[in-house]
Amino acid sequence: MSSAAKPAAACPVCGKPGEAAYAPFCSRRCADIDLGRWLKGGYVIPGRPEDDTDKGPATPSGKDEPPES
Repeated sequence: MSSAAKPAAACPVCGKPGEAAYAPFCSRRCADIDLGRWLKGGYVIPGRPEDDTDKGPATPSGKDEPPES
């Protein structure tokens, strides 16, 4: 068995070699940048367009209207 360390993968944000403490990123800064992208919706898997049939049953007319006085 070899004790040679595996080469660090490149940071997905900036491309520098990754650090074990922040894997797979090179620093806390790059990890925070990636987290910000997730929270802002930067990583989205596109789906099919939503249409009226996907919203479920429609409410009967008149149910949501206030009573007349």
